[in-house]
Amino acid sequence: MSSFELIPAIDLLGGKCVRLSQGRYDRVTVYEDDPSKLAADFASHPLRRLHVVDLDGARAGESCNRQAVGAILREMSGVPIELGGGSRTLESVEEWLDLGIDRAILGTAALRSPELVREAAARFPGRIGVGIDARDGRVAVEGWLETSGVDAVEMARRFEDAGVAAIIHTDIARDGMQTGPNVEATAKLAAAVEIPVIVSGGVGSEEDVRAAVRYAGKGISGLIVGRALYTGAVDLARALEIAAC
Repeated sequence: MSSFELIPAIDLLGGKCVRLSQGRYDRVTVYEDDPSKLAADFASHPLRRLHVVDLDGARAGESCNRQAVGAILREMSGVPIELGGGSRTLESVEEWLDLGIDRAILGTAALRSPELVREAAARFPGRIGVGIDARDGRVAVEGWLETSGVDAVEMARRFEDAGVAAIIHTDIARDGMQTGPNVEATAKLAAAVEIPVIVSGGVGSEEDVRAAVRYAGKGISGLIVGRALYTGAVDLARALEIAAC
């Protein structure tokens, strides 16, 4: 079996499954009022992981959408779920992991409190990831509402020895646009660290999936797909087949 992971995504806003365009909260499309129905559909496929983002939490700075996440967990029984958005303390990370989340993704906290990432990774080996969301190569935080002056590659290097399980790299300009993921920038980041790197944002076709898989030997370990699955631009069963090659 290929080590490359094709990971469907569910983004939560107000308890609904949505997608933003380029991370903008004023450009939101609702795809499913009950995200657990989408999770049930995903669960009918041989998934190795599901990616969930609490968009309310990312913006508010604290975890939200607990009810929706709980419903998704019940539908995805046996499938590891990674969750990002709003976890800014060790206590919140522990709460989500105790609830059944397999991997907590820290983004804003990774920039603001890198020591939190290190402590969490030490306490929960293999269960902490870092989200690096970039706008023009610079790390964006607080639900992508603020862009820092920190370079994405520099950010990745800060956690080389922290024991994190993975880095998720998103090019915000591509996210939700279905114009193709920025595999080149992600591969550059992946080449700078030994940590497995997952590319996210922009998938719009099967060829985009193939493009990411071609970088499997160059540090990219997985691909997150969201809107393209909802619109039908990418068929999940076919995408999983491509990723397994």
